Amino acid sequence: MDIETNKIAGAVLSTLLVVMGLNMTAGIVFAPKKPAVPGYDLPSDEPVAAAAGPAAAAEEPIAVRLAKADVARGEKAVGACKACHTFEKGGANKIGPHLYDVYGRNKGAVDGFAYSAAMKGKSAEKWEADQLDGFLKNPKAYMPGTIMAFAGVSRPDTRADMVAYLNSLADAPKPLPKP
Repeated sequence: MDIETNKIAGAVLSTLLVVMGLNMTAGIVFAPKKPAVPGYDLPSDEPVAAAAGPAAAAEEPIAVRLAKADVARGEKAVGACKACHTFEKGGANKIGPHLYDVYGRNKGAVDGFAYSAAMKGKSAEKWEADQLDGFLKNPKAYMPGTIMAFAGVSRPDTRADMVAYLNSLADAPKPLPKP
């Protein structure tokens, strides 16, 4: 009976040793990051300038960015747009209207395309650099009610490249604004 008791005690001790080893290994691999100051910051009515960090740099005007824009980079940047738009002269409308000669064209002016009510309401306005930049940045914020399902392009320089490329898609490209 002594041997049986020793076997049971050895099994229990071995199991405890394995569990402790797994616990230590898991503690090393998945070590929690302890906060410098314990607790949570409660919201206050006063703005905290020091915690907010440096303010985001203001975006340069589109005219300044267009002076540095590259049509070739713009052509690459519109690659995702080709799923819904065509860019060649006489191109067909797809999910979105064709974009050949869009720069300087009235908004919602492509014949045969079913524009949203928001776009139809702006048909007296033209697609100039500022308007294209704002629309490319965030279509739904620029024109609430648009049916364009595109999140937008966050990088200002990329949007300027795209505007320069869109302007180049014409028999006679229009002059871009100067800084």
